[in-house]
Amino acid sequence: MPYLTRTGSTLRTGGAEQVGVGVPGYAHPLLAPAEWAGLSRPGTPLHWAVLNIDNGPGARPDPHCLEAAGRLRNARERALRGEAPEDSVRASGGRLLGHLDLAFGSRSFGELIADARSYLGWYRVGGFYLDRCPVGRDALPSVRRLTSTLSALLADSDSADEEGGRLVLGHDTHPHPGYAEAADQLVTFRGPWADYRWSQVAEWTAAYEPGRFAHFVHGVPRTHLEEAMRIARWQGAGTIFFTDRDGTSRDGTDRDGVKGQTDPFAALPSYWDEFVSRIGPGISE
Repeated sequence: MPYLTRTGSTLRTGGAEQVGVGVPGYAHPLLAPAEWAGLSRPGTPLHWAVLNIDNGPGARPDPHCLEAAGRLRNARERALRGEAPEDSVRASGGRLLGHLDLAFGSRSFGELIADARSYLGWYRVGGFYLDRCPVGRDALPSVRRLTSTLSALLADSDSADEEGGRLVLGHDTHPHPGYAEAADQLVTFRGPWADYRWSQVAEWTAAYEPGRFAHFVHGVPRTHLEEAMRIARWQGAGTIFFTDRDGTSRDGTDRDGVKGQTDPFAALPSYWDEFVSRIGPGISE
């Protein structure tokens, strides 16, 4: 099995580290109320969830998104103050991240910072998810410039708490190793179960503590859920989202009527309760 290969001189311990849930982006809260309500439910080992209104913050504050963001933020704040000791949202993170689309490096620095300021001003996000992040060495300086600026914006905002903000790079594959120093976490796999079950971890990841990486896998059958979690632990993924949804609509079209895939991560998997129970309650990051 390829995921059981040695990575450098270090092997993943395969279960000692606490795994939590990352949500790469549910549908709009008006269309997915159960999904958003579930994020702040006690016992959910949530690390973070991404808020994406219109491939970004949108043109103006959305009242439904404001409500969803407020619920998650308040749950975290209550628990940080010790007012909700049984609420594992605090224990496992529970941050709301604003979605920034880097478009593989084609969007300007100014556009991205403007989006970030809107997220902070309207939704008081606790960090950012940098989607479609470049993976090559040539783009690393520009990404570092962006993440440094975002860190400064978070530090100066009223969104910051005692644990600071969080930056996640959505590469969806293994990038150049230098990106590991540019953010808190990297998404190094996003794709179907058919690919994930035979995937291999890049050797350079063994130099980092487990938890620095996130994996998102769709099309995972319930009967293979334990195997998928074992792969994630072995490869050092601290944040995961597995779903049995495969993204294919009944007529084979996406939301815009184009033949292809819909977002398989926009809704809860059918085995959501079993999924989070297998992870267990969260612990502090």
